[in-house]
Amino acid sequence: MTATILTQTYNFSAYMIYLPIVIALTVLVSQFLFKNSKTFMIDIFHQKEDIAMATNSLFKIGFYLLNIGFALCIIEFFQIETVERLVVALSKKIGGFSIYLGIMMLLNLLLFLKGRKHAMNKDKAKTEELANSEN
Repeated sequence: MTATILTQTYNFSAYMIYLPIVIALTVLVSQFLFKNSKTFMIDIFHQKEDIAMATNSLFKIGFYLLNIGFALCIIEFFQIETVERLVVALSKKIGGFSIYLGIMMLLNLLLFLKGRKHAMNKDKAKTEELANSEN
């Protein structure tokens, strides 16, 4: 007969702490980013607010899916037997996710800036074309 030795682990606690934190971080960053990106979107879409807001909403949904999906992919914790190891494991996971989230936010910002620059170049080209056709 084999005896099973049960040792208490903090893995379930790690999951119950990790999930709400990464979801809250994702929601907070998303709300901040997409609230402030409305101006870029309206500019990119030449003051067409309905298209700008629809596109902004789609970006927001994609941001949620990508980041929460990544948080779930990296969720695995290995045999956490002490509170100290719990704190270290959570720090590494949440810290790594925070760095990833910051990079994703910056990439989104770069996309918005690139879109704005493209829209401004297009407007400039149209203005030059009109000026040349009048001459």
